[in-house]
Amino acid sequence: MDSELRHGEDHPAHDLRARVRAVLERRNLTDNVSAEQAAASWEQDRFVARARALFYARMMFLTLGLLILAVPAWSGYFGFNGPISFVGYFAMLLYSVANLLVIDHPKAGRWVTYLTLCFDLLITVVLIARPQVGGGLQSPLLATQLLFTTLFAILFPKPLAILPPLLALPITTRLDLLLNRSVTAVELLTLLWYLGLNFIIVYVLVYLNEREATAHREVVSLQGDLKELAVVEERNRLAREIHDGLGASLSSMIIQAEYILNMAREDDALRSEIREMKATAEESIEELRRNLRMMRDDYELAQGLEDYVKTFRDRTGQEIRFERTGLTRKLPPDAQLALFRILQECLSNAAKHAEAKEVQVRLDFSPEGVHLVVRDNGKGFDPGHTPRGHYGLLNMRERAMKLGGSIVVDSAPGAGAQVAFSLPCLSA
Repeated sequence: MDSELRHGEDHPAHDLRARVRAVLERRNLTDNVSAEQAAASWEQDRFVARARALFYARMMFLTLGLLILAVPAWSGYFGFNGPISFVGYFAMLLYSVANLLVIDHPKAGRWVTYLTLCFDLLITVVLIARPQVGGGLQSPLLATQLLFTTLFAILFPKPLAILPPLLALPITTRLDLLLNRSVTAVELLTLLWYLGLNFIIVYVLVYLNEREATAHREVVSLQGDLKELAVVEERNRLAREIHDGLGASLSSMIIQAEYILNMAREDDALRSEIREMKATAEESIEELRRNLRMMRDDYELAQGLEDYVKTFRDRTGQEIRFERTGLTRKLPPDAQLALFRILQECLSNAAKHAEAKEVQVRLDFSPEGVHLVVRDNGKGFDPGHTPRGHYGLLNMRERAMKLGGSIVVDSAPGAGAQVAFSLPCLSA
């Protein structure tokens, strides 16, 4: 019954993790995705969706092009009567399919799409200018240039990237003059009209695109802030509950131990046991307070490590020297906890297993990160052969891996031991 209940409670969390994992894998993201990576992934998905729409639009134009080649009157109007026209048609079909195949690539997809879109525009300019009668600024296909301006602005909303469709109009006018076609006042008005429409399209689409991208970045940033705020609030709630519950119980235990110690005045063995129990309770409540300060982000790492070294030295009688270098800075709670736990494990090993007489602890803050080095002159060990059931080194390596840090254990039998733990530059 209990196992079934636990399975039911874990099922929603399991489903949520599975959905998150599926989305991350689909977007090629890691668990520690940043806001910048999430925004870049969204922009890439948006581009791919629009580029696929461009492919289907090309298929429609290629269908119309096939009809033009199939109807003699239409192919004669454009002067497409030879095999070269069919070669050009199939070339367009091939590069359209090739573009579809590389759309998902982050860099090649954009470059190939842009180049093939420029080829489409060039072919359209040729179709507009080619007919001897009714071509150029008089061509009914001139409106297609507005479509290309829209496509460039949607796919590549940058000023220089939109330049090719804007140049299509003056190039068409220049071709009219080169082909000895007179540009009438009506055709000049047509040119000015299309230029005005182009600038309106560019302004509206670029403006809307920028607003959309800005809004998405704000939403992603807000989601990150809300997640961090929820973590902080949950930590504070747990800190209150632990302080009021477990902290009160340990305080009561210390008071009861002092009361029993005063009652057992004649039994030295019993008084020794009571003192040990009281010391354990005091050490536990100190550990509890330390963790609560870390949870509330009110823990000063360097001072906390130095205080722990002094307490450990007083309790064990070992000669422990603490050295701090560099400019102290605030670290995230996880990083502070990892540094403290590794120091705790190293000192415990030096006292219990290494039988060390002297221990040196150095905490260094550098621009590259934070470094903790603990060295003892004990009997040493072989790091490659840890005894069964001892997980101290494994726990330290897992902590370092989780935070993206590194840990190096240098020891040999009879040569003491040194543990060097480094974390990259982190900020709270």
